[in-house]
Amino acid sequence: MRERTLHFTATVLSQNGRTFLPLPEEVVDRWGEKPHHYVAGVISGRTVRGRTEARLGRYILPLGPTWLRDNDIQEGMSVQCALELESPVLEELAPDIVSAFEAEPQAKAFFEEIAPFYRKNYLRWIESAKRPQTRAKRIEEVVRLLKEGRRQR
Repeated sequence: MRERTLHFTATVLSQNGRTFLPLPEEVVDRWGEKPHHYVAGVISGRTVRGRTEARLGRYILPLGPTWLRDNDIQEGMSVQCALELESPVLEELAPDIVSAFEAEPQAKAFFEEIAPFYRKNYLRWIESAKRPQTRAKRIEEVVRLLKEGRRQR
């Protein structure tokens, strides 16, 4: 299982009218290489949630003007950060769900791409099944829907 929390110090930067936090290169080692990651954590003691972006060979975390203003953080500031992937991530799922995703790489890839809100809804529906047969049918349906690119059922 990969280490989820990333502790680092970075300087808040601005470029082309966007303010962002450059993330360390170890993001790929810790969280894997994807177009983006959903993260939550703390920047200089202030909570933050967001979606990273891959830009120019590294990851950044965009910071909106309202968040910057409300948290008294400005371009050029050096900040202490602790960020982690938002749950649920594949490594935390029940073995039967992981097996189903491993058998269908397209569904697995889409599951990892969608926002945690949608992932949690699918998983909540599977977990609410009372009988093993119902759970198996729901897993099968979720995999099919994800393969089709549907964020929700």
